[in-house]
Amino acid sequence: MTRLFVCLIIFIGMTPAAWAQNLPAEARATLGLSEQQFDTLVRGIANAVADRLEADGRIGPPVQAANEPSAETGKAPPAPKIVHTAPANGPRPIALLVERLGIAFAALPNLMATLGDLPNVLDNSSQSGRSAGTFALLVTALVAFALAAEWAVRRALRPYLVRLAERADPRGGVKSLGPLGAIALLQAMAVGAAWLICDGASSHWFAGMTPQDRFGAAILASLVNWRIIAVMAAWLLQPALPAARLCDVGDTEARSLQLNLSALVAVIIALRTLGSFLMSGTLAPATLAMFQVIVALAALTALLLFAFRSREAARQWFGGLSKVAPLAGVVGRHWNVVAPIFFIILSGSFIQAAVFGRPVVAAAMLLTLGLVSGLMIFETLMQALVRRFDSQLEGLTPASNRVLLPDVIARCVRVAALLAVTVALAETWAVNVLALVDASDWIQLTSSSRTAGVTLFVAFVLWELFKYLTEPYMARKGAEDALGESDEQGAPASRLSTMMPLLRRTAATLITLVAVMVALESFGVNITPLIAGASVFGIAISFGSQTLVKDIVSGIFYLSDDAFRVGEYIDCGKAKGTVEGFTLRSIKLRHQNGQVHTIPFGQLGQITNFSRDWLTVKFNLRFARDTDIEKLRKAAKKIGADMLEVPSIKNDIIAPFKMQGIADITGNALVARFKFTARPNNPAAIQREAVKRMITTLPTLGIEFAADSAAVVVHSAAPAPASVPEGSHAQFAGPVGVGR
Repeated sequence: MTRLFVCLIIFIGMTPAAWAQNLPAEARATLGLSEQQFDTLVRGIANAVADRLEADGRIGPPVQAANEPSAETGKAPPAPKIVHTAPANGPRPIALLVERLGIAFAALPNLMATLGDLPNVLDNSSQSGRSAGTFALLVTALVAFALAAEWAVRRALRPYLVRLAERADPRGGVKSLGPLGAIALLQAMAVGAAWLICDGASSHWFAGMTPQDRFGAAILASLVNWRIIAVMAAWLLQPALPAARLCDVGDTEARSLQLNLSALVAVIIALRTLGSFLMSGTLAPATLAMFQVIVALAALTALLLFAFRSREAARQWFGGLSKVAPLAGVVGRHWNVVAPIFFIILSGSFIQAAVFGRPVVAAAMLLTLGLVSGLMIFETLMQALVRRFDSQLEGLTPASNRVLLPDVIARCVRVAALLAVTVALAETWAVNVLALVDASDWIQLTSSSRTAGVTLFVAFVLWELFKYLTEPYMARKGAEDALGESDEQGAPASRLSTMMPLLRRTAATLITLVAVMVALESFGVNITPLIAGASVFGIAISFGSQTLVKDIVSGIFYLSDDAFRVGEYIDCGKAKGTVEGFTLRSIKLRHQNGQVHTIPFGQLGQITNFSRDWLTVKFNLRFARDTDIEKLRKAAKKIGADMLEVPSIKNDIIAPFKMQGIADITGNALVARFKFTARPNNPAAIQREAVKRMITTLPTLGIEFAADSAAVVVHSAAPAPASVPEGSHAQFAGPVGVGR
């Protein structure tokens, strides 16, 4: 019963320090074998393996170490170390792997005997110390006391955590960062209580160097490591405090993921603890390989179970990260395939390291897992931080569809982190695993490319900041305006907004050229001929393309004169339309019928701008010959006053609608002229509103339109092309038919 109890305790924790501990020489005697018997057993296994491999032609003759006890010491030397090498014409890797696994499985009885003898190793009663049962009871009590202390502190702090979580909601903006930090501090205090108990117990009861003391200290240290990892996961998931949760996971999924992750870490740490203790002793290579194979298979089982039970939480978590990292969304959607494949390869690399004695691939896979997990946690924290700079609560950080400065900074930091992870993985796989590059060559390559990488990254940061600073001045045009489906015209762009696209292209070109030149120079490329060739090419273009130079210079002067802006309606003689944009040498005009005219600046000539400041619209209407002119004037004035109360147009009216006078007298009609002054945004709406009110109001006052025609024709006082459509800035220049 005591042995069974001790075997259960050894799976509690792990500490990396145990790997470096060495079992004393007296430990061989505690395994139930004398030193002579132990050395004989090891030599027998080693010689059998060496003879088998030599017979198959896979290794050379075994190293002839002294196999007999020394005459001076009377003890046999350690068994020779078997070198696992195979000639080029040896067996295939799969066959060799199967044979090595067979050798490892042959040592399974010895491994079971070693595990079964652990209670004897941990028994110090013969040295007036604790027995194995007393040790197991003491460790169990300390573990239970440490966990109970952590639970008690966490329960005592529960009310404070709840209040802090209410203030840690992302909608609280920047002010929620303080409560988040306070929650992390309080949760760390609970783990601190467990650490104090474990550290004090290790110093008091397990301060010696016996196997029992070292194993007890390793268990307590592993318990602290497990709780630290569990609390870090709880801080991200917050299953009991949803408002303070940092990742996009539901309540049920967060609780399930925390439990599964905590159990997975506990199993892995328990296996590592036992392995650390066994490796500190003297195990035969085949026995140690068998133990590592069993550990890899057990870890694979735990990882596959974790992947299956956490599939929904992983899908939600990675789905939330896909907003800024599309690859994370792909992993989340295919978690059931990606995770098992990766975990199988990871465990297979550890099995390969165990039977071949080459842990390079296993170390690379473990580093890949750590870096990818760390990158996921980093992105989660970054996204949670940025989210708090775009709050929805009134009075705090306002929500905005525009990119904010924290978004720009976060994007630059993400790129830096991604570059660092990529370089680390590239070095591990290219140098250590695949041996594509020698270590010295890699150092030389990274040394020469460091300047290039930093330069390109700085160029990226400068461009992101410049783009952020100039974004408010970039003119935007709605889809309805572009298709001509809305006759409401937004305000024309400012002068800076008109020139900003050209400035952004120029800045992007300069930043790219300078960054590329510096990067090439850092790789040892002589950039002087490139600069000279570019200069000669530029001079040749300037002399050979006089029209191009004329267009560029003309465009500079047009922009400096502020002749037009993006969104304004202009007529340059050759074409007319709304300015949609321009390049270094030409301008794009969108005609009211949808066509786009691209005109070089050198061919623009005189420009008439219909969208500046204000405009006065005048139009004529025909009335009956006996119309009371004074009554018509007062009615028009009343209509103009009423239009000032219409919310959609009142801000655009500068001078109200009124009757200007009688423009002409025909055989049976009076031609009256009306006018109003408005901003050039949307005068068509004002004109339609005035005509509509006149049609509905004037007949009730006894004022009739002329009846000699089926339609009343409105003539504009200002001459302009008849093709300007209703709804454009110049629409009042053409005829407008008003139904009777």
